[in-house]
Amino acid sequence: MVSENRIEDISNEQSILLKEVVQNGKTESTNGPSKDEEDQIDIIQKCTGVLGRWQLWLCFIIFLVKFGVSWHQLSIVFLAPPVNHWCINNSTEKCSENCSSFVYDTSVFESTIITEWDLICSKSYLVNLTQTITMLGILVGSMLFGFMSDKYGRKNPLVLSVTLQAASGIAAGFSPWFSVFMIMKFLSAVATGGTMITSFVLIMEIVGTEWRTVLGILYQIPFNLGHLFMPLISYYFRNWRQFQIIISVPSLFLISYYWLLPESPRWQLAVGNKEAAIATLKKAAKCNKLPTEKIETDVSLYLETKDQTQKEVHKGNMMDLFRTPVMRMYTIVIGFNWLVCGLCFFGVSQFIGQLGGNIFVNVAISAIIQVPSTLFACYATKAWGRKKTLLVANALAGVSLLIMGFVPTNPSWIKTTLSSIGMFGMALSFPSVYIYSGELFPTVIRNVGVGFSSMCARIGSMIAPFVASLNSSGTWIPPVIFGVIALLGAILTLKLPETLDCKLPDTIEEAEAFEIRKKVGRRMSDAWKKRGSIFEKKEGV
Repeated sequence: MVSENRIEDISNEQSILLKEVVQNGKTESTNGPSKDEEDQIDIIQKCTGVLGRWQLWLCFIIFLVKFGVSWHQLSIVFLAPPVNHWCINNSTEKCSENCSSFVYDTSVFESTIITEWDLICSKSYLVNLTQTITMLGILVGSMLFGFMSDKYGRKNPLVLSVTLQAASGIAAGFSPWFSVFMIMKFLSAVATGGTMITSFVLIMEIVGTEWRTVLGILYQIPFNLGHLFMPLISYYFRNWRQFQIIISVPSLFLISYYWLLPESPRWQLAVGNKEAAIATLKKAAKCNKLPTEKIETDVSLYLETKDQTQKEVHKGNMMDLFRTPVMRMYTIVIGFNWLVCGLCFFGVSQFIGQLGGNIFVNVAISAIIQVPSTLFACYATKAWGRKKTLLVANALAGVSLLIMGFVPTNPSWIKTTLSSIGMFGMALSFPSVYIYSGELFPTVIRNVGVGFSSMCARIGSMIAPFVASLNSSGTWIPPVIFGVIALLGAILTLKLPETLDCKLPDTIEEAEAFEIRKKVGRRMSDAWKKRGSIFEKKEGV
């Protein structure tokens, strides 16, 4: 059991970590921390190195959890693909009130949750509700396991989440009734949300500063690969029960995290478990072939310095996101862009499954395009900056999706190509907006700001299936909605400042002053340009 004060200390540690992540690991003499501050922030790096065999091994096995994340988030594409049906009494009206039972086309899929429980006609909304409940579960899981990981450590909640994911996921495949299936899907989604938050925090806490941004982006690659493997799994297992069980069984192997993973040494230090932290750090240093003699002394000095320099800091809350004009604008714009990511990424992923042509090929193409997009994000966020990368990504996705709404259905490769371009843009937007939001919000409300933004993404993902289902009313409606929303996100991004290589604000006042300086600088630049043009005119006279 960890005290409330200790939980606040851990929250401060996470805010520092996020600040380091979005700083790209760069330190500058004019803006960087002092040596004492650097020793406090980088005690783990000082003892274990920046990125050695210990960190690489842990990152590899932790990255495996993202396969399950993609499968459980996107499984609805193959659990409930569109299927033709007819009334058994040969009625021309497919949804006739006189129809007592239905016949389904089983030429592609042997069975789905639609054919299992007749989720058609008046019950078709239950398919969308299933995905909405899944996304709600992920939101609940992120909050629940986020609290648990602060109070009980990173390792045990992660083991608990993969255990729950395996148990509930497999149970969903044996569900005798739709209501039981929904409950199991919700529980597996809660577990999936837990794996996402605990695994990411653990990686950020063991990796050196210089690599946190890159690994934070590369952390998405296993998700992309999981998305890519999903149509392959469905191709060989076309019964929905088999498919659901197959994507859940791998989580059983991840229970081995209990023996393979160490507890986060940063968390151990935050809760005052000095001896356990020293033991973990010595083991890591030995694995990385680094000296261990000074670790105990360095840790003791770190804890003493931390206690001496601990000061009361204003604890931000949700209201601080909207209290001042600049923070209000940042929150609305970034929150909307997160909603765009959740709505468009998951909406388009589900919509692709409803396109004409081969569903397995369509999903595979849209998935494989995400890998180079994620890799490109590592380059673009640094070379172009956060603002331009997010703007271009949303604009690319918006334009391609908007065009998609007005091109003919045949040949089907046109819409498949456009949807893949849209997925490229969305896969580029997700890591960009995460880094961007961490840089825009000052330290005192950074956790609150990123948490609120992530919640906006979950809201978007909960709405996504209902937008994708509008395909039955008109094939042009979903892509046009997705396209317009993405373009609106790109336009709103113009209101944000560039934050690449800028000193991150620690207080709300600093963030407000930064925006004011930016506006004054722009006005002075415009004034000098006008003054220059006047001199040119006078010289011409």
